[in-house]
Amino acid sequence: MRRVKKRHPIRKFILCLFAVLLFLAAAAGAFFGDRGYRMYQDALAQATIEDRVRAIREKENFTEYSEMSDFYIDAVISVEDHRFMSHPGIDPVAVIRALWTDIRAGAFVEGGSTITQQLAKNMLFTQEKKIERKAAEVFAVFDIEEEYTKEEIFELYVNMASFGSGYEGIYAASTGYFRKHPSEVTEYEAAMLAGIPNAPSDYSPDISMELASQRVGQVLQSMVKHRLITREEAERIESMEETTTIE
Repeated sequence: MRRVKKRHPIRKFILCLFAVLLFLAAAAGAFFGDRGYRMYQDALAQATIEDRVRAIREKENFTEYSEMSDFYIDAVISVEDHRFMSHPGIDPVAVIRALWTDIRAGAFVEGGSTITQQLAKNMLFTQEKKIERKAAEVFAVFDIEEEYTKEEIFELYVNMASFGSGYEGIYAASTGYFRKHPSEVTEYEAAMLAGIPNAPSDYSPDISMELASQRVGQVLQSMVKHRLITREEAERIESMEETTTIE
């Protein structure tokens, strides 16, 4: 006589719960995706990406990629988005890590934003943390990555970034803090500039040299981690703090 295998009630419950969660995730994705797309279209209706890029490039003292030191470029990419040169504008690894961090914290703690996403946010949207804005960023990011090179995206990002103390853009920050063109800053100064945009009100050397110096250490350790410099080089650069003068 053939026996009928009974399904365990707990297993059945887990399968049903998993199916419900998948359905809710799909529904939420469709809802916020639609709202994000409309937000993106509203932003484009005000000014296209091409028009916004042109306006940034026409600003006085716009600094091109070739006018920045290799060390500064490496420092920014290392600490902000170390897979920048290889991902398509969205970094799945960073997104998953940030999502897990946010779930554990029960709030938006880590954004997982790439340099391209930060450019899209600064160029097209407000700084308000909303799910639909993150969705809108995705639509913008793919268009930006399709139309512009990584070098162009990088230079647009650092020319728009906030560096604290009223300085917007790498030229204003470099000349404002150090009285030097971006191509002339020391490695220590470049590391400081690379670290400020993460939290300008905290890491501006005008506000707290102690926090700014700590941030330099974080930037250098990130560069060591990603094998852009050696630990010995990081220690040598950190020792340059005493010779760095903030104007």
